Amino acid sequence: MSRRRLIHRVLLYGTLIAVVAMILFPIYWMVITSLKLPREIYRMPSLWPQVFTLQHYNTLIETKNFLVNIRNSLIVSSAVTAISLLISSLAAYSMVRFRYKFKSVFGRLILFAYLTPTSLLFIPLSILMARLGLGNSLHGLILVYLTFSLPLSTWLLQGYFRGVPRDLEEQGMIDGLSRMGALFRIMLPLSLPGLAAVAIFTFTGAWNELLLALVLTTSESIRTAPLGLIYLINNDTLPWGPLMAGAVLSSVPLMVLFFLAQRFMVQGMTAGSVKG
Repeated sequence: MSRRRLIHRVLLYGTLIAVVAMILFPIYWMVITSLKLPREIYRMPSLWPQVFTLQHYNTLIETKNFLVNIRNSLIVSSAVTAISLLISSLAAYSMVRFRYKFKSVFGRLILFAYLTPTSLLFIPLSILMARLGLGNSLHGLILVYLTFSLPLSTWLLQGYFRGVPRDLEEQGMIDGLSRMGALFRIMLPLSLPGLAAVAIFTFTGAWNELLLALVLTTSESIRTAPLGLIYLINNDTLPWGPLMAGAVLSSVPLMVLFFLAQRFMVQGMTAGSVKG
């Protein structure tokens, strides 16, 4: 191996190690802080605790009922993902395969709806939910979260559906399939990596959403995980131990989801980048 090639490889691996360390260190610090005693957290920071403790996790689970917040986030995020995938699949399929007036206008409106800041919508949405009697409920959160998940899902699925050849659907319909049958038996199975990627994006967005949950919910039993973390803060006091423990518990479902679907995630991201 030549000297120039050796230097190039050392620089390459050194850069990769540095990038991985920068990504993993905040996660490591979060986990380690959640296992420290309070006196170790607030004095000189250390990379390794002298005494490991589960005190902060016990506080969250037994006193703050944080597992209820996790359950609420799972219910809301799962429902939003399932409903969004169903509706956006139909909408994206119509945008890709059908011809009708103002189709391009509808496509731009979908993108505009996604790009509209949530801060401009939470007041009218809160008024609407109150008049519909859906305020302070998980059903209301699910309905409101669909306002930002549906446009994104529809916009992304259009790219994935364009990658499926039209001839496959036409052959299926010649063999007796209806238009809906072609969608559910040909288009969706072939777009499975894209559907998985969209599902992960939708689930993550609903899981991490805070502003709408903060405005629309007041009961402690309805709080989601991000909202539960916010309410751990008392005045100007930051309980870093419980906060880090809550962050660890909140990140576990997402980490499991990304680990199980990482193969589909990569395939879906690359599939949506090519037009058929």
